[in-house]
This record gives sequence, C-alpha cells and structure tokens, in this order.
Amino acid sequence: MPPLFAHTLPGRPESEWEDLEAHLRAVAGRAEEFAAAFEAGEWGRLAGLWHDVGKARQKFQERLRGSRESVEHAGVGAALAVSKGLSKGQVAGLPLAFAIAGHHAGLADLLSSTEGGPKALQVRLKENAPLLSEVKAALPTALIDPAVPSLPSRFAADPDRNARARSLELWTRFLFSSLVDADFLATEEFYSPGRRAHVAEHDDVPTLRRRLDEHLAGFVAGLAPERRASPINRRRAEVLAACQEKAELRPGLFSLTVPTGGGKTLSAMAFALRHAERWDLRRVIVAIPFTTIIEQNAKVYVDALGERNVLEHHSALDPLAAEERNREAELRRRLAAENWDAPLVVTTNVQLFESLFASSPSRCRKLHRIARSVILLDEAQTLPIPYLLTVLDVLRELVEHYGCSVVLTTATQPALARRESLPQGLQGVHEIVPAPAGLARDLKRVRPVWPAAGESPLPYAELARRLLGYEKALAVVHLRRDARTLAELLPEEGTFHLSALMCPAHRSRKLAEVRERLKSDGPCRLVSTQLIEAGVDVDFPVVYRCLGGLDSLAQAAGRCNREGRLLPRLGEVVFFRAETQPPPGILRKGLAVVEEMLRERGGEIDLDDPALYDLYFRKLYVLCEKDPAGIQTLRQELRFASVARELRLIEDATEAIVVPYGEAEERLATLRRDGPDRLRLRALQPFTINIRRPTVSILMKAGALETVVDGVNALTPAFRHHYDDRFGLIADDDPLPDPATYVV
Repeated sequence: MPPLFAHTLPGRPESEWEDLEAHLRAVAGRAEEFAAAFEAGEWGRLAGLWHDVGKARQKFQERLRGSRESVEHAGVGAALAVSKGLSKGQVAGLPLAFAIAGHHAGLADLLSSTEGGPKALQVRLKENAPLLSEVKAALPTALIDPAVPSLPSRFAADPDRNARARSLELWTRFLFSSLVDADFLATEEFYSPGRRAHVAEHDDVPTLRRRLDEHLAGFVAGLAPERRASPINRRRAEVLAACQEKAELRPGLFSLTVPTGGGKTLSAMAFALRHAERWDLRRVIVAIPFTTIIEQNAKVYVDALGERNVLEHHSALDPLAAEERNREAELRRRLAAENWDAPLVVTTNVQLFESLFASSPSRCRKLHRIARSVILLDEAQTLPIPYLLTVLDVLRELVEHYGCSVVLTTATQPALARRESLPQGLQGVHEIVPAPAGLARDLKRVRPVWPAAGESPLPYAELARRLLGYEKALAVVHLRRDARTLAELLPEEGTFHLSALMCPAHRSRKLAEVRERLKSDGPCRLVSTQLIEAGVDVDFPVVYRCLGGLDSLAQAAGRCNREGRLLPRLGEVVFFRAETQPPPGILRKGLAVVEEMLRERGGEIDLDDPALYDLYFRKLYVLCEKDPAGIQTLRQELRFASVARELRLIEDATEAIVVPYGEAEERLATLRRDGPDRLRLRALQPFTINIRRPTVSILMKAGALETVVDGVNALTPAFRHHYDDRFGLIADDDPLPDPATYVV
C-alpha cells in the first residue's frame, strides 16, 4: 500500500512529510501522559491513537496531494471509538467520541446542533460509521485493535444519575483537553522542531517554595525592630505560620479568612507552594476576579519568585508593551499561556471558569493542567452567583477526582457550606487561620459610621461639600454616572475619577497618579465605582461608601488606613444612603439584605465579625437564582456547545469598543494595514471599554463608531472628543461630532 501521511510540507518531497502512524503514536504518547494526571492515561492513549484515523481514507490522502474536495476525518475516529466501546456498554465510547470528533471543530451537543455550533455528535457518528471498513483496511491492526477500557467505577457507583452525568461531562472535557494539547504539541514539533524548548525553563515547586521562604525571611529581616514587633506584623507572622503549618494537611478544600492588611497574598502562596511540595502537586493556579488588581498581585509574585516562574494569563496584559520590555520572555509567556505550562499561573475567574466550560479546542487545551494543582480563589466572595451551583459542583469534583486542593481566600467568606437551603454546598472545608474573628479584631484599622434609621439619602452636592473638608478622601458610589456627577462637583485640581468607562490603560495611569499623590502633600480626592474595591492597593484616611452589599462595604473599608499608618488612631469609613439605587439584580438585593441586617441590629453591623458575612450570604443566596440558565441540566444532557454558549461571566448585554487613548490609534492603524491576527487583537484590549448595546446602537446611528475589522469597533475621528481624559467615554442620547473635524 502507498504510504499514509498526517501532514505535508508544501514544496518538499513526500519523503519529508509526516507519517500518519508516527503522528498517531506521538499524539497517543503525549495524551496518555497528560490524562494520567487524572488517572485516565489509557483513555488518553486511545484518543491519540484514533483521533486522526480518518486521514487513512484515500480521499484525504488525495486532498494532501492537492485535491480540493473537503474530506471529513475526525468523525471517523469517533465512530471507531463508539463501535469499540459497545462491548462495555452504550456510553463507554462516548467520552472518546466527543474528544476525537471535536478536536478541530470543538465539543458538540450529543443529540442536536446549536446555532452556529458544531454538528451534533450523534449525526457525526451516523455519517461516519460506513467509513470504518475503509479505515480498518488501511491501517495496521495494532492501531485499531485496542479495546476501550471500562469507565471509572464512580460513574456507576453514584446513585444520583444526574450527578453521574455531570461527572462524566467534566471527565470528558479533561480527556478532550489532553487530546487537543497533545495534538497541538505533536503537530507543532513536526512543523517547528524545538520551538517550545525554552518554555520549560522554569523552576520546580520545591525550588519556588524555598525561594519564597527566603524572600519572606529577607522582608522581615529588613524591618526595623519596632516595626517587626508591632501588633500588626506579629499577627501577619501568625497568619504565615498557620499557612505553613496547615500545608501539611491532605489535599482538599480550604478557606483562608484574613482581613485587609493581614498579608494574605504571600501567606496564601506560602501555603500553596508548601502544600504542593508536600503532596507532589504540579502547579499553583491563582484566580482573581478583577483585572484592576491582577497585575498588582502578579508583580508581588514576580518579585518573590522571578518572572520566568509566573505566567500571567488575562485580558489586562498588553502583549506589545511586554514584548518591548523583554521580547524573549513575552514570546515564552504566549506559548506557555496556550496550555498553562508553568508552575504558577495567575489568571482571572473569567478565564478559569469559562475555560472549564468552554467547547473550543483552544480554550479547553489547558484544562488537563488543572489536575493535581492548588487553586487559590482570591476574593472568593465574588464567585458568580448565577453559576454558583455549577461552580461548586466542579470545585468539589476537582478535589475529589482530579487531585486538586482549592483555597477560598478572602476577608469576607461567602456561605458555601452545605445546608438545607444550599444542598449543593461544600463539605469538609478546613479553615487555615485559627480564630479569624480574633484576627479581624486585632487588625482593626477603621471606625465605621452607619446612617441612622430612616435617614434620607445624602445629596451628592452635600457629599462633595463634606469631601472638601478632607485633604485626602475616597468616595465609592453605585453607578458610573453617579461617579461623574460627584466628581464634577469637586474642584478639578486634586480630584480623580475612576469608572469602567475608562479603558484599562487609562485606569492604570490614574491609579498610579493617585498612589503618588497619596504619598505627597496636597489634596487627593478619588471618586470611583466599585472597581476600586477588592484588593486595589490604595490607602486613604477617610472613605465614604454608599450602602450596598456587605462584602462591598467591607472591601471599601479595606481602602481606609490600609497600611495602619494612622494607628493607634482609626481611619473613618462613612456609609451613606445614595440618591440612586444600585443596578437591578444581585447588587440591589445585596443592599436590601444589608438594610434588613441594620434594622435587626439596631443600626450597626460589626464589620469584624466573620459570622455576619456568613449570615449575609445565606440571606442573599436565598434571594438569588443560582442556576438561571439551567447549566446543570445542559451538562447532564452532554450538551457541551450549549453550555459554552450559556455560561458567560461577563455580561452579554455589552460590547467592547476601542477608545482613542494612548497607543490605540497606532495599533488600529496596524490592524487596518496588516489585517487581524491574535496578537493585533490582543494588543487592543488595554484600550477597550465595554458598553451596553443600546449605547452602541446610538453611537452607530450617529456615525460615532466604525467597524475596523469584523468584531472591532472604534470611535471615529469626528467623535473622539467624546472620550475625556478625566471621565473616559461621555456618550449621551444625542452624540454630536466635533465641528472642527469638518473645517478644511
């Protein structure tokens, strides 16, 4: 028989093309290694052996030699897997079939197709079953003969049929990830031998643990004796010691409840690295909810562990700026980000959870790396309530069946324990720091002032007058328009504004200016929406915060006297009722719960009592739908493409636009000239904002937006004045062009 090939080299003789059997075995070896991390090595090997058997078809070989006829190949391997699995039961071959059929097109639904999505698996199987005889005749028996093993026993042992189906769904995703990554790497090695050699140039977990210990010891040694002995630093040392001690516990679910200023960032990492070393876990994954703080935290890790050991994977990254700083390091980061090949990954909740429920090969490729990892969920109170049942289900699975440890880190622990009102909750969560209530009291830095019962909303004009009484103060409000209204009532000199109507690069610059101003003399009054909260490193002596959810109030308080510079005097946090309501939904319900708790407690809530956060979240979760899109049902029905479509942590009611800030125009010009590619599109992210679709429609009708390439809209030259250096995008119901742009 003529030789069979997997890949060609255009313009090169066939003797240099990739042999099909060699490719199948190369992918099988890698996939087996990857899947072994979750005890599915044999399944990974079979997925690799069979993923491209359809390329043995004569028509596919003709296509490699120049035929233009479109030829199916992935579905043939899926049909083979199902046929081989029949002896083990009808469902036995399905995980392999899903993975193989989707390794190019993405994971499909089992029975029906989604709009714009891949063809249903059952349809693919029916179409490709008649082609098996041709493939079997063309390939060596050793490739075709292996039997499909029995499914893991847990899929039969669990009496809950729906739970079994969801468990199988996640296992299929991890198997799919192992195959996809193996195929990508094997193909890349054929076309670009040695391209990834420098990606693995990082330290192992034990080395990182030792390096962090040395970094922490050096930091303490550098403190003056009186600072080292201060009450705050003594408590920080106790937090670190508890993290190091509890790292010896077996992998499982953990919580780390530490108030602002308690050294949570590095203490949590000390736990994670020591725990990973003790139990031979492979990496640490830090998931952070907000891009406003991810670079800040990543820098802390880089300073302690070295840049080559910290993989940042999030939308706030500016790839071109990173390349200018260190081209080799940035190229290494991009390759490692494709499959999280690093000992420490710093990412966002969006990237982590949407990847766990994605269907595309590129997004799922990294999933197998999550197995046998320590997952630090920073600011755990922000776990998305509309997907809470799904998130808790998967966290439990990762711990029980994928060798992971999950750490919920925050000052305001959510109520995730299993109970009658939350039967899907977590069990057996180990608190790392003993007596978190005592720790919170000892690290107390602020005195909260609560509004009186029945007190009227505080007008923004009056709030502005009060803020002028302070040299340095922060005000946090519900809405973007509120932030602008209040800021306009304050003198421009010394007043700063932050909202999501400013692009990430703009916000980063303003935050840097605020931090510098806080260190110097002169006024510094910052008006912001909630994006300043949950870990942003600013330190004001006075904070005004409109009433909202209890976790948000506590996070705002964490921006006051953050470093304890006022001690023994306390910072002042004033809570007030705003002229406006929070946005509808969870934020408004959170405010209602706080108002109820204030009535129940005589007008005051103890921000230093962890039990009250548990009570708050219990009340909030009762009011909120925790799976409104029916994700759990979709998972049970093995509707992978539908799950990916429905699970979106970022609101679908918004669209991104590019604003004229910084290097945005230069990068748009490159995009116009050279066309879109992944790097050019990523390079625009620091200069984008998300706005609601009705506003997009208004701007489009006014001619204020142009479509540069498909999916990329930017303000047109005549409307660039609507992006303001102080407030970001200013778009009303009747945006007008700048008349000067029409003067010749």
